[in-house]
Amino acid sequence: MPKTLFVTGATSGFGAATARRFASAGWQIVATGRREERPAALAAELAPAVPVHTITLDVRDAGAVAHAVATLPAAFREVDVLVNNAGLALGLEPAPSAHLDDWDRIVDTNIKGLLYVTRAVLPGMVERHGGHVVNIGSIAGSWPYPGGNCYGASKAFVQQFSRNLRADLPGTGVRVTNIEPGLAETEFSVVRFKGDADKAGQVYAGTQPLTAEDIAEIVYWTTQLPAHVNINAVEVMPTSQSWSALTITRKG
Repeated sequence: MPKTLFVTGATSGFGAATARRFASAGWQIVATGRREERPAALAAELAPAVPVHTITLDVRDAGAVAHAVATLPAAFREVDVLVNNAGLALGLEPAPSAHLDDWDRIVDTNIKGLLYVTRAVLPGMVERHGGHVVNIGSIAGSWPYPGGNCYGASKAFVQQFSRNLRADLPGTGVRVTNIEPGLAETEFSVVRFKGDADKAGQVYAGTQPLTAEDIAEIVYWTTQLPAHVNINAVEVMPTSQSWSALTITRKG
């Protein structure tokens, strides 16, 4: 029986690339996303090479998350790897003028959504004495930048929650890893700037950012090590970026 990957936010970016990477290794996939047509398109791409179960799911809805996990088809019920990828940033306004509804959505998705999915999937892993929770954090959880306010704080939560999960899980056989990407070109900035593709493109102009496939490969690697090895965190940046999120070398 193939192993099972459960990935949230699988409709684009890191999530879709992670689903493809695991599928290429023969894993079956549970792919969730808010936009109904996108999980279906991913399933059509990956199947019939590997089994794929799609769920239209907003991770901010605790009841929907609990129901989705509780009603997984029998063949997909034993989740081997959970990738908590669903997340977003909204705006770059400084804190005094930031929009509270943006902050609410960031907290509800990046923090509460991750909590809901983890809490729903984790007991099964503990019961089976094996599994791996991979959280997609960000260097913004360690390195502040102007306008990062709530987003950076949400990723600092992901970092610390990952550490505290590790503290709760010795002896269970369950591993936990926090992946902390730097500048990466996906739909992230388009979402941050609420559909302004030109403004989003300026973020990456003249750089060679990370790709979704780069992060997917790192996620896959952390899960393939021997069972006694736990990668606690991976902080990864493009070569053009330095320790601060503001230090970016433009090409040319």
